[in-house]
Amino acid sequence: MKTLNFKLFMFVAIGSLFITSCEKNNDVTLTDPISDADAIAVVEADDISDDINNVVDDYLMGNEGMSARPSQESKTSDILPCVTKTIVITGTTKNVTLDFGEGCELPNGNILKGKIIMSYEVNTDVSSFTVTYSFENFFFNDISVEGENSLVRTRANDNGNPQSTLTFDMKVTWPDGVYASRKGTKTREWIEGFDTRTFGDNVFLITGNWNATFKDGTVVSANITTPLRREMSCRFIVSGVVELQKNDSSGTLDFGDGTCDNVAIFTNANGESHEITLKGRMF
Repeated sequence: MKTLNFKLFMFVAIGSLFITSCEKNNDVTLTDPISDADAIAVVEADDISDDINNVVDDYLMGNEGMSARPSQESKTSDILPCVTKTIVITGTTKNVTLDFGEGCELPNGNILKGKIIMSYEVNTDVSSFTVTYSFENFFFNDISVEGENSLVRTRANDNGNPQSTLTFDMKVTWPDGVYASRKGTKTREWIEGFDTRTFGDNVFLITGNWNATFKDGTVVSANITTPLRREMSCRFIVSGVVELQKNDSSGTLDFGDGTCDNVAIFTNANGESHEITLKGRMF
């Protein structure tokens, strides 16, 4: 009888250890830290969106009576002579194609190729209007861009500045086949440069949130907690904070004090911080 009780005790003890071990392994599986590669990919995809939005904003400022500048000519055509504009009006709808050909360089060094196709109602005597735009064989540097966005363009917000609220559904694909599908909303307040004809002096403050789903199924959510400052003369965000979430892991990405550089500080949920380099993708 004593032998039987001892065997029963050992069976229960070993079973308990096995269950505990499984629970610990499950915990490890659920905890998937946000890597530098995750953060860099999210930022790079967002940089692409910002440069494209700047081109669209600039066209609307210069061509649809949404500008305070004396001339209604677009800075896009002034500073980017490689862009070809085609305008077709059907009834009350205007369709605009911006063709960047085989390569058109922006002031910050990024190169656009292919076409952006915009559509909106012909009515410039309004305080705001909605624009949808899509892409045709479009590349940002060597990264393919697809999808369709909807943009609500406001002549002046409460601060007296032009503003765009963008709802986007985009897919960016890197040359190695890795891609990210991005869905979300961003608001861009144009705080400097909208009253000049210098493309590179545009400055924006950006708020919003979005999800990025990668080829391997990884989902990283981003939420701007401190407005991002984007100066179009710089290839990188110069200040602001983004909170990132991946499964049960979180962290923040701080872009600094306004200096134009390719570094940011990533801080995980435990308060541990380190510097990451934003130039290029790490996987």
